[in-house]
Amino acid sequence: MSLQTVQWQPPTLAVTDGSLFPARHVWCVGRNYVEHAREMGAEPGEPVFFSKPAQALVQRDEIAFPPDTGVLHHEVEMVAVVGRGGRNLSPGQAARAVFGYAVGVDLTRRDVQSRAKQAGHPWEMSKGFDQSAPIASLVRADCWQPKPGCRITLAVNGRLHQQATLGDMIWSTGALLSRLSQQVTLSAGDVIFTGTPAGVSALQIGDRVRAEIDGLPVLTFSVGDDARCSAAPSKGNETDGD
Repeated sequence: MSLQTVQWQPPTLAVTDGSLFPARHVWCVGRNYVEHAREMGAEPGEPVFFSKPAQALVQRDEIAFPPDTGVLHHEVEMVAVVGRGGRNLSPGQAARAVFGYAVGVDLTRRDVQSRAKQAGHPWEMSKGFDQSAPIASLVRADCWQPKPGCRITLAVNGRLHQQATLGDMIWSTGALLSRLSQQVTLSAGDVIFTGTPAGVSALQIGDRVRAEIDGLPVLTFSVGDDARCSAAPSKGNETDGD
C-alpha cells in the first residue's frame, strides 16, 4: 500500500466584512470570573490556560451532542483572535495584536472532566471534542473594542442562564494574552476564549442557545443528535446585533 500526500487546510472563520480568517490554535482561560470560579469549587487566582484543537471551532446553526457524556455544559465567552504574535508581550502590545473579537461558547463534557479530575488524570477530552467551540462571525478590532460595561449573556430556549459584564473579568484581554505569551509564542490565527461568567448549566438535544455580547454578532445554535448533524456542513452564524 502506498502513502499519499494529504494537504491539510486550516479551518477558517467568517469575518463580518465578508473575508475569512484562518485559525491556528485555540487557547482557553479558566477562572477569569470570580463567581464562576466559585461555582466550580475554586477560588480565583492566576489564569488557568488549556487548549482545544482548531477543528473544534464551528460556525453552524446546529451542533452535535457529543458521545460519552451525560452532562454537556455551556460556557459563553468573549473570544479574541490574534492577528500578529510574539513572545513576552506587554499587556499593551498584546491588546494591539488582536485582529478581532467574537462571541463563543466553550462546550464542556462536565462529567468527563469531573471523573478525570478526581482520578488525577488530564481532562483534555472534556474540552477538545468535535464541535466544542461554536463561534459567531468575527468583528475586526478597529471596529469594536471590549468595554467594561458590555453585557455578556447566554440564554437556553429563551431563558437567561448566564449574565455579567466584561468589566467582571479578572484579567483583561491584554493581560491574559501577555501572560500566555510568557509561556508560549503567540501566532497569527491563535483564538483565545477569555473565560465565562457564572450560571453554566446542562444542555439537552433540542435546546436552542443564544449567546450575546453588546455590539458583537449574536451566536445562535441548536443542539442536535450526533447521527444527524455531525457530518453537516458548517455555515456562518447570525450577524444581527439585537
